[in-house]
Amino acid sequence: MAEEVKEMPEGEKEIVSKNFIEQIIEKDLAEGICDTVVTRFPPEPNGYLHIGHAKSILLNYGLSQKYNGKFNMRFDDTNPTKEKIEFVESIKKDIEWLGADWEDRLYYASNYFPQMYEGAVKLIKKGKAYVSDLTADEIRAYRGTLTEPGKEDPGTARSIEENLQLFEDMKSGKFEDGSKVLRARIDMASPNMNMRDPVIYRVAHMTHHNTGDQWCIYPMYDFAHPIEDAIEGITHSICTLEFEDHRPLYDWTLIELGYKNRPEETPKQIEFAKLYLKDVVTGKRYIKKLVEDGIVDGWDDPRLVSIAALRRRGFTPESIQRFVELCGVSKANSIAEYPALEYCIREDLKMKRPRMMAVLDPVKLVIDNYPDDQTEELTVVNNLENESLGSRKVPFGKELYIEREDFMEEPPKKYFRMFPGNEVRLMHAYFVKCTGCEKDADGNITVIHCTYDPASKGGNSPDGRKVKGTIHWVSVKESVKATVRLYENIIDEEKGVYNADGSLNLNPNSLTTLTECRLEPALKEAKAFESFQFVRQGFFCADFKDSKPGEPVFNRIVSLKSSYVLPK
Repeated sequence: MAEEVKEMPEGEKEIVSKNFIEQIIEKDLAEGICDTVVTRFPPEPNGYLHIGHAKSILLNYGLSQKYNGKFNMRFDDTNPTKEKIEFVESIKKDIEWLGADWEDRLYYASNYFPQMYEGAVKLIKKGKAYVSDLTADEIRAYRGTLTEPGKEDPGTARSIEENLQLFEDMKSGKFEDGSKVLRARIDMASPNMNMRDPVIYRVAHMTHHNTGDQWCIYPMYDFAHPIEDAIEGITHSICTLEFEDHRPLYDWTLIELGYKNRPEETPKQIEFAKLYLKDVVTGKRYIKKLVEDGIVDGWDDPRLVSIAALRRRGFTPESIQRFVELCGVSKANSIAEYPALEYCIREDLKMKRPRMMAVLDPVKLVIDNYPDDQTEELTVVNNLENESLGSRKVPFGKELYIEREDFMEEPPKKYFRMFPGNEVRLMHAYFVKCTGCEKDADGNITVIHCTYDPASKGGNSPDGRKVKGTIHWVSVKESVKATVRLYENIIDEEKGVYNADGSLNLNPNSLTTLTECRLEPALKEAKAFESFQFVRQGFFCADFKDSKPGEPVFNRIVSLKSSYVLPK
């Protein structure tokens, strides 16, 4: 990590660290290899994006902003087998939500199919590509091993004219899927397996979401990607680490097609380590099965870590940005902890959101000496740490709901909440002393009784007496009934992500749905995606799918406390 010293006011100096990608870019700018930085994010539209993609999106966009360059959004839609318009739209929405602005530069690789076809023809004419009749299994067998060179494909004996005609016939639909491929002619003895005459075109009679039935041959990613970058003027093509061994093919394609003369020129591919998050599900086929089996209610189920799921649960773009920054950019693979992501959303929300009262497991509390017909409005500060959020009015009356766990008839030592004879503070309201409770035939507590001290309004007593317990509450009469969903990891973390047979180790308690919750009336009209801190409970977000006018459904984003410690 390189460091740059910046002069600060009054002679102070700030040390700014630069990751290895920034070092490469600044060297290229200084040496005149490029004068404007252009990056891109190129997802294949075959599923929803997840937290790992967020790192790539924010990295590419951030670099373009840092160097006053441009950021392109491009769908790498060269494989119609699993691609859908649904995924295209979801990806666009995710990237916009994260704040990566492609302006008017939204592209589709499929729009470059004519240039890719022309590039393939050019390679054939140069003797650098040929049509092969080998099956996929035969191609693998011919490729050799890491210790043994491959052997020549019989297709290499064909003339340029014959290869041109066969490739045209492939394009015209004269061959069945899998019967012919176009291979680049490079080096069957190369120590890099990717350079042993890779397949660059295959026959696939499939309808494409963007081009329809115009094509029945499709380019392979390793051939298409560098051409896309070159056409768009990408300077730094930032990929994840598994593409490092593919870089020689990237450069070979660009040089052979005349887009650049040497590897050091742009476009140039740079690889960085993926963002791995421990004990989560990111594999598309696993998520697809969870959806199909009804275990989750879609790709945006809040127990998943797709970007859509994180947004629905209540994470913010700022929290994900902070998480990505904490993970850093390097060549070394590492695994991030989910609690680090939770830390980031807590830090982002704690000063921004109002702190509301919500009773998730309610039991009735009756203040016996409070006037029967009286209701008063108490002024409550929205966030004690951020006065700019103002205050609100909360109704208070004779009958309230409190959390069932805040009362015990026979408490253990150091239990400071409500029990017979004990005095506690009702948050923002009065001191109350418990006098007893009522039970049903099965011994379940149905009503708790208490008396209040009218002189203690606001939560302090004029005589200076102290109480050790403070509990929250909502008015029975004015409270809102709501559904609240509590989430845990969908994976059983003690067992790991996968069983021996490759199936997922699912946590049977990943979702708890509470249907009798009672909330402050101010929460009744919560808007979709609006988030709040429920005091003593955690941060919660109004679900955009299941909430109805006057009938909110809240998802718990994260609890209030964690043992996670931010790494130094």
